[in-house]
Amino acid sequence: MMELSPRAITVHNFSERICEQLVHFHVMGMEDCFFLWVGNSPVLANLSVAMCSRFDSVPLSTLVLGDTSDMTSTSFAQRLAKKTKKQVFASVNIPNNESQLMLLIEKRIRQEMDTFPEKF
Repeated sequence: MMELSPRAITVHNFSERICEQLVHFHVMGMEDCFFLWVGNSPVLANLSVAMCSRFDSVPLSTLVLGDTSDMTSTSFAQRLAKKTKKQVFASVNIPNNESQLMLLIEKRIRQEMDTFPEKF
């Protein structure tokens, strides 16, 4: 019987100026999951995890680190898990989360996912 080797961890970084803010993206792709950090300074203030479940159409999620009143990372992880069908660790560290800014950030991530699907 042939053993399957686990997928190597891939690292992918990109940046974009969105709504006059320089936003940085860091992706660590792993086997059946990925970690995505979004921010404009090197801070890990919130971290959530989400994964799909056969029992519910909404992915299961929880906040691992950060302010429980800030649901940005959690809802972000849920949307990415639903789209990719993978376990997602997401950290959104943008001060003053404006809905327009977050929509544009998600749009930019979708573009990157379409261009480099192997990184996610």
